[in-house]
Amino acid sequence: MIQTLFGSLNEAQEPQKKGFFDRMKQAVSRTRESLGERIEGVIALTREVDEAALEDLEMSLIASDIGVTTAAEIIERLRDRGKRQGIRNGAELKDLLREHLKQILDEQQRPVAKVAAPPEVIMMVGVNGTGKTTTSGKLAAWYRAQAKTVLMCAADTFRAAAIEQLEVWGERSGVEIVRTKQGGDPSAVLFDALQAAKSRHNDVLIVDTAGRLHTKNSLMAELDKMRRTTQRIIPDAPHEVLLVMDATTGQNGLQQARLFTESAGVTGIVLTKLDGTAKGGIAIAIARELKLPVRFVGVGEKIEDILPFDSGAFVDSLLGN
Repeated sequence: MIQTLFGSLNEAQEPQKKGFFDRMKQAVSRTRESLGERIEGVIALTREVDEAALEDLEMSLIASDIGVTTAAEIIERLRDRGKRQGIRNGAELKDLLREHLKQILDEQQRPVAKVAAPPEVIMMVGVNGTGKTTTSGKLAAWYRAQAKTVLMCAADTFRAAAIEQLEVWGERSGVEIVRTKQGGDPSAVLFDALQAAKSRHNDVLIVDTAGRLHTKNSLMAELDKMRRTTQRIIPDAPHEVLLVMDATTGQNGLQQARLFTESAGVTGIVLTKLDGTAKGGIAIAIARELKLPVRFVGVGEKIEDILPFDSGAFVDSLLGN
């Protein structure tokens, strides 16, 4: 079934790599058209890289939602390089930019916490509307395609139809769901899911949490309660807390993201709707400003449209060859 869902995922490695790059390239095509055209314009007019060229490049980076602070830091690095060694032409400028963007992303990469004994517990957090439940379902299918046994927990008990939505994704991916009635206690259903995942020896438990509450309780306090519940059953869990962010919200989503990173123990980002924005540079801003790795990117609406993030493929796709 999973082979059907994911097509040629289990074919030879070289076609896999090419397919991965092509899909990433397609996902950031709108950003590449915008940013790429601007950069190519700078390069075409740049025989000698001077202050005017750097200022034009800075404006291009800001326009792609890399962010004012991050763009300024990149330009300062390039300016410093120009003073020390010189930058011969626009082509070299582009290569240096590629190098700096990849470095920013790689600085935040860190290994996933080692799992002492299964299940690996992954909590999905974020505000409503970012695609959290959809991403939970896609991620379940992705892990199944890696030959993992997966269980999902419908702990978003407050949003109307959230449980039913997750059930639909569970059916599509062939993954069972532990659920309760709408309005039930999220920590109670999480407790049941943790016990079930342990007894069944599941490799992965994916927990879909609420983006807001219909009560006076603080969302962050509720998430903290769920973390404590998890640790009572599995002391080293949750192994990942993935913040789901909508790429189309760009810089506006960063402030909301900061609240979660400060309070919910976020360990990584899933950037959804990357294919729907011309401002995919937000991935760079996330790494720099939130100091968190991007773990996955959503690149479409199909169940297989989630990719593990690869900094090299992303930057190459963003800037072109």
